[in-house]
Amino acid sequence: MKNNIRLVILAGSAVVLLYLVYARMTESSSVDLDSGYRVVMGTFSRVVVIAGSERKARRCIEAAFDVQRRIDELMSYQRDDSELSRINRDAADGPVPVSPLTFEVLQKSVEFGRLSDGAFDVTVGPLMDLWKAAGEANAPPTEEALAEARAKVGYEKLILDEKDMTVRFAVKGMRVDLGGIGKGYAVDKSVEAIEERGALGAMVDLGGNIRCFGRPPRGQESWRVGLQDPNVSPDDMDASKILLVLAVTDEGIATSGDYRRFTKVHGEKQSHILDTRTGKGADKLVSDTIIAPDATAADALSTAVNVLGPERGLALIERLPGVEAILIPPGNPAHPIFSTGARAYVK
Repeated sequence: MKNNIRLVILAGSAVVLLYLVYARMTESSSVDLDSGYRVVMGTFSRVVVIAGSERKARRCIEAAFDVQRRIDELMSYQRDDSELSRINRDAADGPVPVSPLTFEVLQKSVEFGRLSDGAFDVTVGPLMDLWKAAGEANAPPTEEALAEARAKVGYEKLILDEKDMTVRFAVKGMRVDLGGIGKGYAVDKSVEAIEERGALGAMVDLGGNIRCFGRPPRGQESWRVGLQDPNVSPDDMDASKILLVLAVTDEGIATSGDYRRFTKVHGEKQSHILDTRTGKGADKLVSDTIIAPDATAADALSTAVNVLGPERGLALIERLPGVEAILIPPGNPAHPIFSTGARAYVK
C-alpha cells in the first residue's frame, strides 16, 4: 500500500515537472502586451494579452476593443442612435427586431431576473430616470412618482420572440437599462475574440468587470485582481488601499456597490443600484464581489446580491455551482463575509 502511494506521488511530481519545463520553453517565445487604459462604453478599459508574437497580441487587443465599441453602439442607454434606444422608443408600440448580440444579452437578463426573483432587473430604466431627475433637482421623488415608475418595471413585462428575434414591452413607458450586465457581456465577447485569434492567455478589465483565462503574465502563477477598500473616499482610491488580492485562472469577477456611483438628494446618498421593490437605492451592502465562470454572470449577480443583502444574497450564491462571493456590509473598518469557497481565491 505504501509503495502504491509512493508511485502516485512520483507520478504527480512528474506531471508538475513536465508542466514547468513546458512553461519555461514556451515562456521564452511568448509576448506579454498591455494595451493600457482606453475609454470605451463610458468607462476605462484595459486588455492584457499573452501571445506567441507581438503582432498576434496586438491583433487580439484590437479585436477586443472592436467588440466593446460594437456592443456600445448597440446597447448604450445614453446614445440616441443605439439599438437599445430604439427598443426603448418603439417596443411598447410593437415588436422591434434586434441583432443577435442584443437579443442574447436580453435573454440572459431575463434568466438572471428569474434566478434572483427580480433583484436583478434590466427594466429598471423608469426608476433610474426618476432618480437622475431627482438628483438634478435636489428633490426626492414623491411616493406617487415612485409607485408610477415601479408599475413600468418588471422583467416579466419584457417579451422576447426567439423565432423572429424581436423585443416588445407589455407596458407603455418601460425602459431597459443594460448597465448591470452589458459590460460583463462585452468582456465575455472580448475574451471570445481574443481566444479565436490564438492568444495563450488574457485579462480584460472593463470598468472593473474582469475576466481572465490561460497563461498569466511572466513571473506569475495566476492572474491577480485587487479588491479596493470601499470605505475609502473615491478621491483617495489608489494601489495602497487594496483590501484583498484574488488569484484567479479562468473566471469572471465583478464588484457592485455605492462607494463610487450614487446620487445625492438633500444630502442623502442614494445608490445607483436600485431595489425595484422599493424604488430606492440598495443599502444593505457597501459592496459585493462575485467570482463566476464568466463575466456576464459575475456582473448580473453582483447587482442582484447588492440588492438582496448579506443573508439572501449569500443564500443565492451558495445555490450556484462555480460561483463565490465576498460581501462587505456597512461599517468601518471593512469586515468581509465569504461564501463557502471564496477564501480559496484570496492570495
